[in-house]
This record gives sequence, C-alpha cells and structure tokens, in this order.
Amino acid sequence: MTAIMWLYGLPLLVIFLVYFWKRSSTQRQNRRVFEQAVNTGMTEPASLHPVVDHAVCLGCASCVKACPEREKNVLGVIHGKAHLVNPSHCIGHGACKKACPFNAIELVFGSEKRGVDIPQVDEAFQTNVPGIFIAGELGGMGLIRNAVSQGVQAVDAISALDGLGREGRHDLVIIGAGPAGIAASLAAKSNKLDFVTLEQDTLGGTVSHYPRGKIVMTAPALLPIVGKMHFRETTKEALMEFWEGIVSKAGLQVSERERVESIQVEDDGFTVATANNSYKTRAVLLAIGRRGTPRKLGVPGEEQTKVVYRLIDPEQYQHQHVLVVGGGDSALEAAISIAEEPGTTVTLSYRSEAFSRAKEKNRNKVADAEKQGRLNVLMQSNVKHINTEQVTIQTPEDLINIDNDAVIVCAGGILPTAFLKNIGIQVETKYGTA
Repeated sequence: MTAIMWLYGLPLLVIFLVYFWKRSSTQRQNRRVFEQAVNTGMTEPASLHPVVDHAVCLGCASCVKACPEREKNVLGVIHGKAHLVNPSHCIGHGACKKACPFNAIELVFGSEKRGVDIPQVDEAFQTNVPGIFIAGELGGMGLIRNAVSQGVQAVDAISALDGLGREGRHDLVIIGAGPAGIAASLAAKSNKLDFVTLEQDTLGGTVSHYPRGKIVMTAPALLPIVGKMHFRETTKEALMEFWEGIVSKAGLQVSERERVESIQVEDDGFTVATANNSYKTRAVLLAIGRRGTPRKLGVPGEEQTKVVYRLIDPEQYQHQHVLVVGGGDSALEAAISIAEEPGTTVTLSYRSEAFSRAKEKNRNKVADAEKQGRLNVLMQSNVKHINTEQVTIQTPEDLINIDNDAVIVCAGGILPTAFLKNIGIQVETKYGTA
C-alpha cells in the first residue's frame, strides 16, 4: 500500500511543487515590475483602466491572460490577487473586465491624482439629453477599435428610436469623420437611415493631423459593409489611405470643412447649425474627439506665429532651434522626429518627473536620443516666456534661456465643455471612478 502511495503520490507532489514554484516566480516578477513603475513614477494610466476589488478577486489570472497587452505585463497576480502592475501601458481595451469570472474588476477613468472630464452616457452611449449620443475619444475612449465599436453600437441604438423616417428631416446627423464617425456612417448606411456626416476639418479626424510617418497603434475591428480591418500597427499614411478607400467603396458622403456652431434642442428632435447650412434631425451622434481646441501654455509670447500646437512635417524644422513642450506620445514623437533632421537643436520640456502617459517605445527612443546628444530633455520644467529668439524655462535648478526658432506645444486638447453644456449635456470629472 505504501509503495502504491509513493508511486502515485510522488509525481503529484512534483507537479504541485513545480506549479507553486512557477507561480511564486511569476508573482516575484510582477512585484519587480510594479516596484519599477513606482520608482520611475510610471503609475498613471493614460485612459480607461481596471480597478480590482481584492475582497472579491481570487487570483485566477483570467484577466492577465485576456489582456491584449499582456506581453507588457500590464496586469499581474501578487500575493494571490490581480494588480495593475504596469499602469502606463494600459490603453483601455477592457478585456480584463469581461474575462473576470468573479466580477471583481471595474473599469474607471482618471485617478486620485489626475481627473478626467467625461460626458455622461448610458450603456447605449446616449447622453442625458435623449437623442444625443457620444462615441469615441470625446467619451474618453482613445483606442481606434473601441471608437469604431462605439460608433456602430450607438447607431444600432439610434436605429431603434421612434420617429425615424419622418419627411422633412434626417434620422441622424453624425458630427466628426474620424474612426468613430466613419464607423457610425457605415452603420447608418447599413441600417438604411437618412443621415449626413459633418467634419470641421478633413476625413480622418485626429488621425489626419498626425505627423508624417507616425506609427499608429490599433487592433482588428469589424466595420459594417466593409468587413474586418486587420491593422495592429501601421502608419498614418496607410491608415488614411484605408479610410479614404472605405469612404469610396461604401459610397459615403462626408461634408468636410463644415464646422458645427450650435445644436438646438426641439420638441421633435434637433436643429444642427453650421456656418452655411441647417439640418433638422431626429438624433445626433457626437464623434468629435477631445483635441479640437489645443491646450495652451498661457505664457507671454505664445501668440507668435512660431508657436504651433501640432507637428505636421519634421523637415520644415531643419537647421533650427526647436522647443517641444509636453510629455505624451505626440510630444515625444515630435521631439524624436525633429531631432533626426539635419542641423536641428531640439529641447523637450515637461512639467512632471516622468513620461507616465507615453508608450515605452517612445520613452526608450527619447532616452536613446538624449544619450546620443541629439535631444536635450528638461524634466520638471515650465516655459515662462517665449521671446523672439529665445525661450525662458524654469527648471528645478535655475531659470534658463535657450535659443529658439520654433515652439511646438503638445499639451493635449481641451474638452469642449462649454459646447456640451450649451446643449445640456452633463460632464463629470472622474477621479478613478466609473
């Protein structure tokens, strides 16, 4: 009997020992990743992110396995509980919440340190104003795949509203022709709605303003009429060509350079007014993004023409002294690309102690450029004055002046709160809340 117990028991014991050793090793690695994030100040998620209720979590690691960014150790199990161990790499996929069998994960915006203004929407992406819906970046979802999904889901909900098909008005006005707006337009056409799509700039929305050659991160998504988009990592130019092909193939009509000035709520719908036209409609979908109005520095000299708020082409800055202000991906990418141009002197100024909102790839490129002497990085610094030929910057050590020909401010955009409130849409500041 004892021999039989040893025959079967020993292999089981070995299996259990190997399992617990591997689990312990993985958890030690997760602790190291988390401690490194804390030590480098990389503890702030960029967008929507999970909060784990440790009273409910059983540490099954389903969320870890489901995370599309799992190779970057975004989530990990520590002391038998799931943790957001690498917060700055979380980009809001939300797959972790769906995968959790114990409903221990809640997806939230903002944090205790950094509030995020978010318009109120329900599960169908309808705001507190019945008939007005929001999809994409304006609602806090910056990932292209999520914006596409929201645009389609919002139109599906709009297609179920009463009062559609009434003569003398549209069923839907879509405002914005970025990923959410294009997907919504396809869904509206598929659902045979009477709709118009308005874009204040050009097709592509925020993507069209990216610098030449910028790498765009996305994920596969299903588009009505067209089918699946397979991109994971592509360039701005390739993605724009893709959108243009979709518009042509599906026969969509996008009214470009038509900025919406007001939305008037009426008894039976809305009147959307632009500079040249007026549209009566049953419903409105806002897919306008959050970057329409760039955030400014508010310092003397900022009104000069040498100050801009996005990078279009790095080549125009050859042989110039350039200051880039900001700590997100757009700022780091601008600084890196300009530093590669001949004869440039590039300084990157950021008010915080770490680039906590930027991708690891961009942070590494900045570190390499700084090490090679192609980029001067000033952390915990603030621009105080922009002069004709110099810029005054406050650093932790001193007030310095550097030669300057151009300033690129990449400090993000301002939520169009006044526009939303004029319509009656409620906006909340989220501090780590759903």
